[in-house]
Amino acid sequence: MRALVLTGPGAAAVREVEPPAAAPGEVIVDVERAGVCGTDVELFTGAMSYLHTGRSWYPLRPGHEWCGVVAATGDGVDPAWLGRRVTADTMLGCGRCERCRHGRHHVCAELAEIGISRGRPGALAERIAVPATALHRLPDSLDPALGALAEPGGNALRAVRAAALEPGERLLVLGTGTIGLLVALFGRAQGLDVHVLGRDADALPLAGSLGLGNAWTRETLPSLPWHAVVDASNAAELPALALDLVEPARRVVYIGLAGAPSTLDSRDLVLKDVTAVGILGGSAGLAGAIAAYADGSVDARPLVAATVGLAGTAGVLAGRRPEGAGPGPKIHIDPRR
Repeated sequence: MRALVLTGPGAAAVREVEPPAAAPGEVIVDVERAGVCGTDVELFTGAMSYLHTGRSWYPLRPGHEWCGVVAATGDGVDPAWLGRRVTADTMLGCGRCERCRHGRHHVCAELAEIGISRGRPGALAERIAVPATALHRLPDSLDPALGALAEPGGNALRAVRAAALEPGERLLVLGTGTIGLLVALFGRAQGLDVHVLGRDADALPLAGSLGLGNAWTRETLPSLPWHAVVDASNAAELPALALDLVEPARRVVYIGLAGAPSTLDSRDLVLKDVTAVGILGGSAGLAGAIAAYADGSVDARPLVAATVGLAGTAGVLAGRRPEGAGPGPKIHIDPRR
C-alpha cells in the first residue's frame, strides 16, 4: 500500500510499504480522510521534542486525525466492526498501570501515540492498524471532513469543559487556528458568550464567517470580565496574558504549545486565586465531539481549506497551501487519491 514516510528532518515521500495485518485485538481500517496537524509539521521539520527525547524516531509514518472504514478484524474482535465507519483514540496506553486503570491512559508512562510516538504507524496511508478498544463509531451519514476532525474536536471540547462555565458566561479564546476556532464553536454550542482574540486583523474574517462575531485583536479587545480564558495559541507570551485577563477565582485553560518556553508569574496565579488547567489529547472528548458533529450543533467543515491526495502531503508539511485553498487553517488528505 502507499504511505507517507518521514525519513529525516525535511524529508518526506510517498512509498510502497507492507500493508498492516490485523493482530489479535486489532482492526484494519481503510483510511477515508486524514488531517495534517501542527504536530505532523514538527515531526517533519525535526522540531518535535519527542525526536530529541527518543520517544519518536525516523523513519516515521505520521497521521493521527482521521476516519475510515473497518476492512478486517483480528482474533478476539467483534466481527460486527466490519464495514463500520470509525475513528479512534490516538493515545494508546499500556492498559495495566494505575493511570490506565483510572481512566488516565493519555498520560501513561508507556503511551504510544498513533502516527506520533513509539513507532506506531499513522493514518497518512491507505490503511492503518488500530486496537479495537480505541475505536469510536461514526454515523454513516457523517461528512468525512468531520470524521477526521474528531480528534482535534475532542481536544477542543475538553478545553471548554475545563473552563467550567455556565451558559451565558463569557469565554475568551486566544488563537484563531484549528483548535482555537474549535474551542469557540464548542463553547458557543454550550451556550457560552464566546470571544476570540486573533494575532492581527487578517486572522479575524474566518471567525466572523463562522458566526463568531466577537473577534478581536489585542488592540481592540474590550475591557470585559473574562470568566475563563483558553490559550489555544503558539505564542510564548500569551499564557501570561491569559492569566492577566481572567477574572479572579476563575480558570485559565492551556491547550496551545509555544515554540519557545513560556513564562508567567506564579504569584499572580496565587494572588488571583486562579485555577490553571493543562489539556493534552482528545481522548475524553472524542465521544462528545462526534455527537456534536452528528447532531449539527457544531459544524467545523469550514475549517478545512482543501483536500488533496497523498502525493500532496509533503508540500503541505513544508508549508505550501494547495492551489485554490479556502481560508480555513486545516488541510485534509484523501489517501485514496
